[in-house]
Amino acid sequence: MQETYSTRHNTIEAVLCDMDNTLFDFVRAKREACWCVVDYLGTGDPEALFSQFLRGIHGFEDHANIRDYLEELGVYEPGAFEVCCRTYEDVKLDLVEAYPGVEETLRCLADAGIGLAVVTDAEAIQARRRLEKTGLIDYFEAVVTPEVSGKRKPEPDSLLYALRRLEAAPAEAMMVGDSLVRDIAPGRHLGMVTAFAAYGDWRDSSPADVQADIVLAEFAELPGYVGIPGR
Repeated sequence: MQETYSTRHNTIEAVLCDMDNTLFDFVRAKREACWCVVDYLGTGDPEALFSQFLRGIHGFEDHANIRDYLEELGVYEPGAFEVCCRTYEDVKLDLVEAYPGVEETLRCLADAGIGLAVVTDAEAIQARRRLEKTGLIDYFEAVVTPEVSGKRKPEPDSLLYALRRLEAAPAEAMMVGDSLVRDIAPGRHLGMVTAFAAYGDWRDSSPADVQADIVLAEFAELPGYVGIPGR
């Protein structure tokens, strides 16, 4: 059952955050990067390139998706592939910006003594680059990636690793993320309070059998749910 905004969880001592589309609009940056790759090629469809990353054949950020796209267009050659990959990475990173109110909210939570960690399926180097670009990295005591925990979400390993780093029990922690399956479901399984970042959910459909305790219209609503005075 969804909580109302007046409901506060006064026992929260730690907040675990997904990164992409929770702290910043990563899909917008990714789509724009695809546009720039197609513009360089002078042919193709940006949405078709974006769709290559959604197939599940390679990783969501794997450059093999770009290679496959070039091969489908019949324009693959090593030099062009290298330029496309560099263009994709440079544009994507350049356009990543924190959602309004994210930095102020993280500062508010940190000042209140709440432990903060990022739990993401992005590669460690990608996660660090994005958090540094957005100026958010110093707010987090831990950045947990699959290289660290050994598993990707929705397996709970990354969440458990972050909780250990923050020395917090699941019942004293909140999981915030834009995916009901990959963020909210494992958080609920562990007994955490869960907050669905609905503002970042870019998927066409959501499973009806996974429900969050809280639905956020914006990240800045978080302090009101963790018992910070005046919020």
